[in-house]
Amino acid sequence: MSTKALWKRVCVTDPLAVKPITGKQYSGNSPKPYWIVERLTDEFGPCGIGWGFSIISERFERFDSGDASEALHIAAVRFWYVLDGKRGELEQVGQTRAAYMSSKGRFIVDEDAPKKSVTDALVKCASYLGFAGDIFSGMWDDSKYVDEAGKHWDAIRADESKTPRERELDDLAAELVNLHTNGHDMKAIEAWYADGTFADNEERLYVWGLLREYSALRRVIKANSPLKDAA
Repeated sequence: MSTKALWKRVCVTDPLAVKPITGKQYSGNSPKPYWIVERLTDEFGPCGIGWGFSIISERFERFDSGDASEALHIAAVRFWYVLDGKRGELEQVGQTRAAYMSSKGRFIVDEDAPKKSVTDALVKCASYLGFAGDIFSGMWDDSKYVDEAGKHWDAIRADESKTPRERELDDLAAELVNLHTNGHDMKAIEAWYADGTFADNEERLYVWGLLREYSALRRVIKANSPLKDAA
């Protein structure tokens, strides 16, 4: 297996799972943490079986800032996963402002700071395997790339919603293209016109649409119609 096979599978982020960075001194985007959890499960299996994490340490660091004493929560996390029967581990540190003075002069205490710090560290660990790699590598700054990423995930969602029969017809279209590409047009023609290939004209039109980029193949099929010979 290629050393970047996993990276290539998981590096494209769904635009619906991206949020703008807020509360920082810089702007940008980040993946939604629970989407990362879902993608980890897609690749490795359920949390606790195919992957998981533990908190190595956590602490609050306090410092004075003007009129208030602020606090930063810091958590170190060990992330583990099993890939092709082998266990891997990564460690990262996450941090969150736990108590601070807002820009409007209000003192804010974030009770979820410990959870956010752990999540931050977990996402960082996942990024080292390629998860949301396009965001962390800066590709998300290109609007054209974001559009392509959206099309990529639209195609995935469309595929996931297909019926078993639609998947069979997809396989048929792929087989017809393969036969045509390898010079076996007669076999492609026989498969197209064989009894039982299509249950009805709707299925025939569905596969015909899948072949729209293969005009030469469609011409061959059309030119060898049994109905044409009968006429």
